[in-house]
Amino acid sequence: MKPAARAAQLRKELAEYNHRYYVLDDPSVSDAVYDELFSELLQLEAAHPELVSPESPTQRVGAAPSKEFLPVRHRQPMQSLRKCADEGELRDFDRRVRETLNVESADYVAEPKLDGLAVSLTYESGLLVRGATRGDGETGEDITENLRTIRRIPLCLRGDAPPLLEVRGEVYLPLQGFRRMVEDAIAKGDKPPVNPRNAAAGSLRQLDPRITAQRSLAFYAYAVGYSEGWKPPKRHSQVLKQLADWGHPVSKLVETVSGIDGCLQYFAGIAEQRAKLGFDIDGVVFKLDDLAGREELGSVSREPRWACAYKFAAEEASTLLENVEFQVGRTGAMTPVARLKPVFVGGANVSNATLHNMDEVERKDVRVGDTVIVRRAGDVIPEVVGIVVNDDAARSEHEARAKVELPAACPVCGGAVERVEGEVVARCTNGLSCRAQLHGALIHFVSRKAMDIEGLGEKLLAQLIDAGLVRSPADIYRLDAATLADLERMGEKSAANVVEAIHASRDTTFQRFLFALGCPQIGETTARELAQHFGTLEALYAAAESDAPSEHDEALKAKDRFPTLRAVADVGPTVAAHVTHFFTEPRNLDVIKALIDAGIHWPAPKAAAAGALSGKTFVITGALPGVSREEASALIESQGGKVSSSVSKNTDFLLAGEAAGSKLAKAEKLGVAILDWFGLQELIKNSEL
Repeated sequence: MKPAARAAQLRKELAEYNHRYYVLDDPSVSDAVYDELFSELLQLEAAHPELVSPESPTQRVGAAPSKEFLPVRHRQPMQSLRKCADEGELRDFDRRVRETLNVESADYVAEPKLDGLAVSLTYESGLLVRGATRGDGETGEDITENLRTIRRIPLCLRGDAPPLLEVRGEVYLPLQGFRRMVEDAIAKGDKPPVNPRNAAAGSLRQLDPRITAQRSLAFYAYAVGYSEGWKPPKRHSQVLKQLADWGHPVSKLVETVSGIDGCLQYFAGIAEQRAKLGFDIDGVVFKLDDLAGREELGSVSREPRWACAYKFAAEEASTLLENVEFQVGRTGAMTPVARLKPVFVGGANVSNATLHNMDEVERKDVRVGDTVIVRRAGDVIPEVVGIVVNDDAARSEHEARAKVELPAACPVCGGAVERVEGEVVARCTNGLSCRAQLHGALIHFVSRKAMDIEGLGEKLLAQLIDAGLVRSPADIYRLDAATLADLERMGEKSAANVVEAIHASRDTTFQRFLFALGCPQIGETTARELAQHFGTLEALYAAAESDAPSEHDEALKAKDRFPTLRAVADVGPTVAAHVTHFFTEPRNLDVIKALIDAGIHWPAPKAAAAGALSGKTFVITGALPGVSREEASALIESQGGKVSSSVSKNTDFLLAGEAAGSKLAKAEKLGVAILDWFGLQELIKNSEL
């Protein structure tokens, strides 16, 4: 057989085996047979590069790492779903559907609401040519090469395919794959992903598709968004069957139900199965089956009137509160944590739950020995809701128990604990001399948005602290490869890579450096504004010193305190107080000096840029399509504009993406001009302000 014919035959056979294995869960050949045929195709394509085609299974991970994700405009908007919080709201939804369509009962397609990411897949003449995220519903990010690595997504449609077809579905991470990611991260000393949805999102947004391919991502198709040359059937249930015929995986849990009673029965059944599923769901989606009825119902505010998401209520259980301990964070903040008798709630065994702060402890009046209610909604950190007191005897027993008290000394280092008047949080005052604060501070210091030192994970930093090798952030810059290589789970190559990353981090920006220092209340936005306003460390020092009150200064109670720092946009009295304390504290100044002496540097401040946005103040909110907030801020500033973190009467433009929230509402109330990402680009292009 000629190479071209044999390659075509192999591609066809392997596509069929893939479909049976990943989509139908019904493998028809052994792994050894599949691997032998795959290897033969690889060799054929290597010997004859002209035979390589996009639909070849060898091209699942064939692209080079991308430098960015380009925006993709959806031909038809990817709408969000109306949420039904309880049975009453679900009944209202059904009633509105029936009244609008003038029918006694409506049929719905019911499906589990996967906790993943919505994507669109565009096929031309049956071949996958583009894949994109939902983005803001109008515009998403081009993640084609990453989606091609997911084996449940067909690269080539089966049977007769229309000239153009956009398939919509959900990418998710099965729980087994999530557990494996967590275990791998812990073994490497890295921070594990918070939940399967975040892990899936991070996997899809990897610039290198080879990394995405290592994750066990899965996919279910749930709709056709746009098509040309295909006549849709009359019912959505028939669309799903057609998707399956084309080779897409469709959830076996999908059912067509009749009326509100059918919806409630389905919801109850899925709720019973939830804990046994191999993936996370957070509710059920109900969609009108009749496609003509959907057209009549239409949409409102980017939500279809013909569909809704009925989400599971937060799960609760009762258990014994065995102890309350206090955890210390990087800024010294002490968080009360409930140690519980293990209880199964929200799909997981829970033995720890947050009590948030002492105000919450006092408000809920929880005491060691109480029976407490624990709530866990999806992957949210479990929390103690309150105590269980069913009768007078239980109330008496509860009141006889000792109240939870804030410790006078830090449980980690023994340092003094201080609770500043007007603040909810109590803090250990021992700074980096406290191991917990040192560990947290170092994790923050090396993080991606701070000094960005890849390879220094939580576990490795803990080893360095315990070995006495690192007592402050400056000590990181004294590490060498030989010292690191002697540590547990560190080889010479890994040690050399860490040292190289440490060296590279010396070249940074003033904004990153300020953020990395970990001053309380200084987030990314405040760090940027301080860097822009003062330009140099010396100017910031001078501002802190000029605003620092004397020991008995009554100005602390005055409205005009911290005048120099409060001239910075969005810096209020609380932030100014923390900045003043931090940059006048001798121990902090010693650490900063040591870091500068270690070679950390950044470019001198530039004169204010002149450009299309000169003199204009922007606030950014929501998720922007294909661009991070940092990149959007950089673009605005490069054109002479200024980026602020809060909307006020001085705001000129609100740059709004998906899920804009309260800032959008405030901007509308104040009459602030609102732009989307493409509107900003047009504004710059036309230079018409």
